[in-house]
Amino acid sequence: MNIAIFTNNYLPNPYGVTTSIESFRKEFKKAGHQVYIFAPEYKNYKDIDKNIFRYPSLNIGYKIDFPLPIPYSTKIEKKIEKLKIDIIHSQHPNLLGGVAWRWAKKKKVPIVFTWHTIYDKYTHYAPILPKSFSAHWIIKNSVNYANSVNKVIIPTQSVEQIIKKWGVVKSAIEVVATGVDEENFASPESHKIRKVLGIEKDKKIILSISRLTEEKNVFFLVKEVIKTLKKNSEAIFVLGGDGYLRDELITLINQSGVGEQVFFTGLISRNEIKNYLSSADVFVYASQSETQGTIITEAMYMGLPIIAIDALGVGDLIKNNETGILVSDKKGDFSNKLNKLLIDNKLALELGKNAKKEAREKYTSKVCARRLLEIYEELITKNL
Repeated sequence: MNIAIFTNNYLPNPYGVTTSIESFRKEFKKAGHQVYIFAPEYKNYKDIDKNIFRYPSLNIGYKIDFPLPIPYSTKIEKKIEKLKIDIIHSQHPNLLGGVAWRWAKKKKVPIVFTWHTIYDKYTHYAPILPKSFSAHWIIKNSVNYANSVNKVIIPTQSVEQIIKKWGVVKSAIEVVATGVDEENFASPESHKIRKVLGIEKDKKIILSISRLTEEKNVFFLVKEVIKTLKKNSEAIFVLGGDGYLRDELITLINQSGVGEQVFFTGLISRNEIKNYLSSADVFVYASQSETQGTIITEAMYMGLPIIAIDALGVGDLIKNNETGILVSDKKGDFSNKLNKLLIDNKLALELGKNAKKEAREKYTSKVCARRLLEIYEELITKNL
C-alpha cells in the first residue's frame, strides 16, 4: 500500500500524536508499505527519511512550542500530484487535515481520520477567544470533519460515546490504540537514572512523565504527591516533561518543604523514557483529557504499577486493582492509594506483572499496526 499521513504535529515535537504516527509508520514500513508524511516545518530540524514533506509553518510561541502549518505549498502540491496514493490518513480536522481531505477527493481514495484529542480541553491555547466559543467552534468543526471521512479511528472505546454525543453520526468508528514501539523499549538501563540523579537504591521512586500544562491536571497531581512525600521521607518524586506551568510547580514544591525529594527532569528523549520507567517503583498520572495516553501503555509495558484518575482513555486501559489502581479526583483519594501502594510491595509487584502481560498482548506497535492495516485494506478494496 501507499499510505499518506497528514499531521499538524510531528517530529521533533515529542508529544502523543508524534509518538502515535512514528509507531505506525515504522511498523508499516517493516511490513513493506510505502509511507509518506506531510507535516509542518520545524526550525533547525532536518528529516532523514526522504518521504517526509514539510509545509511552511508559523510558531506562535504561546504557552507551548508548536509550529502551525500553512496549509499550502506549490512545491508539495506538485509532489502529491505525482505520488501514487492508495489511502490518506488525517491526524487532525483542520489545517493539514483540510489538505488531506481535499487530496482524498481529488485522487478518489479513502480517507481515515484519527480523533486524537478531546478538543474542548485545549481551548486555553486560544488566547483571544472566549473558551466557550472556542470549544463550540472546534467541536463543531471536528464533528463535521469526522462525518465527511470514510472511517474514524479512536484510540480507546470511551471516546465513541463522547464524539457521538457531540454529533458524529457515522457508524464507521473503529478502536485502534497506539502501540508501544518495542525496539525503543528494549534493554533498558534500570540503574542509570538513579545514578544520574543521585537517588539511593533504597529510595522508592514515584514517576510521572507529562506536559506540564493545564489539560494534564498537573497541579492536582503534584499536590497529591506532596501529601505522600510528607508522610514518606523515603519516597522520591521524579517529574519528567516541560511546559508553561513548570515554574509555578517548582514554587509549589519548594513552599511545601519537600523540594529535596523532587526532581524536575525537563523533556525526556524517546530513547531515555525506558530508562526512567525501568528505574521507577510506581507511575502516577492525573490527566482527565486523554483519548489514550501513550505513556500509560508504555508504563504498563515496562511492568510498572500505575495509579491514575479514572477518566476518559486512561480508564479504558487500566483494569482497576488488576493492572493498576484507578482513583477519583476527590482530594486525598489519590495520595491515600499511593501511600498504600508504596507500602504494599506484594500488591505493587502483582499490578506491575499483570500490566506488563496486558500491554505485551494488546498494546504493542506490531499488534496495533496490523489492525490499522486491516482497516486500510478493507477501505481500499471497497473503493476499487
